[in-house]
Amino acid sequence: MDTIVSEEQKVGRNRLVFAVTLGHTVKHVFMSSLPLLLSMLKVDSRFNLNATQYGVIAAADKGAAGATTMVAGYLGERFAHKSSELLFLSLSLMGVAYFFLGNASSFLWIVFIMLLAGIGPALYHPPAIASLSRKFPDRRGFAISLHGTGGAIGGMLGPVIIGFLTIESFDSNIISIGNLLNLSWDQILRISIIPAVLFAVLVYSLMKNVPVIQTQTESVRDYFGDLGGLLKDRQMLGLISVTGLRSFAQSSIMYFLPLYLISDPLDGGLGKDTLIAGIFLSGAQVVGVFTQPILGWASDKYSRKQVLLPSMAILSVCFFTLTYASDGYQLILNIIVMGAFIYSLHAIFIAAAMDVAKGKSQSTVVSLIYGATFIGTFSPIFAGIIVDGFGLKYAFTYCGVIALISTGIFAFLKLPSKN
Repeated sequence: MDTIVSEEQKVGRNRLVFAVTLGHTVKHVFMSSLPLLLSMLKVDSRFNLNATQYGVIAAADKGAAGATTMVAGYLGERFAHKSSELLFLSLSLMGVAYFFLGNASSFLWIVFIMLLAGIGPALYHPPAIASLSRKFPDRRGFAISLHGTGGAIGGMLGPVIIGFLTIESFDSNIISIGNLLNLSWDQILRISIIPAVLFAVLVYSLMKNVPVIQTQTESVRDYFGDLGGLLKDRQMLGLISVTGLRSFAQSSIMYFLPLYLISDPLDGGLGKDTLIAGIFLSGAQVVGVFTQPILGWASDKYSRKQVLLPSMAILSVCFFTLTYASDGYQLILNIIVMGAFIYSLHAIFIAAAMDVAKGKSQSTVVSLIYGATFIGTFSPIFAGIIVDGFGLKYAFTYCGVIALISTGIFAFLKLPSKN
């Protein structure tokens, strides 16, 4: 049975999806740049950090983001008519936090700023995805996947941009470029406030006149009532648990893969320069740009589980094989296959959660799924302890074990069938 779309839902929804996707692209340019920049910080002799301290820095970002998402869920419901202002605030705060991170002078200062850096990006998803879900009840999976594709494009651009900004020259068989900027990681962070604020203004301008589908949640009591109702649903609890375990694996991969690429071979790394590392990381995102809308479409046409389960299984294998892949074609193939799924599945999990909620409490549902990533807050610390004890590659084995457990749990989870 086809979903009925009202005239109010049709008005301005193409402009809305463009604005929200653009903002998501910018957000992920920043977010995908951060692990590579932090890897450069980690190997900076001024700080002399070990892997566990590096994990603490990553955990501060994840923890703040997870906690903030729950607040963002309420804001998205209570102020559905203010989505443009919330997205402006999200992008602006991100730029401000990165500016202060660029002025960090000690380990404790970095940890404190990373707590702030996690807030801005976490404010984005609940109002953004909820506004799309309200406007696209007939093509929810596709619209959310377009939003996710914007994030994948931003993730693709971010590491390469950092690579070009941090090298002095580039030479290949095709092209040779000299006199590049050769900026340091802290210089890049300080100037990032400028594009963040400019794009925040642009997204706000595009969204401000789009009619908003009003939400039923009107107070803190209503919000937590909706939240409590959702948490009583076994299917929702199952999705939250699986999402949390996935976050346990992926949050460590996110920070330790770039560190593995640029660290000195004597420290267990591959010793690549930041541009080559950026190309590796962006290559994974390039695949995600194409697979995300395809997987989103497939989940709409068939079922969420038929798409998610085999994808999660393949991803678990990729984490394991990353431990043993040799530098060269094996590593490239491993990262490409991993990229096809690691950046594509979260949007489908959100769509599955909205199916369970039957279209109600959109921002609350988004905040629950993104808030579930809070479960993975301490994962980079555990990975750091493993790295300090056994070596960099063993962080990937740890991630593979966690991903395999989450896949096994998901296999027994029942989800609503598609009509």
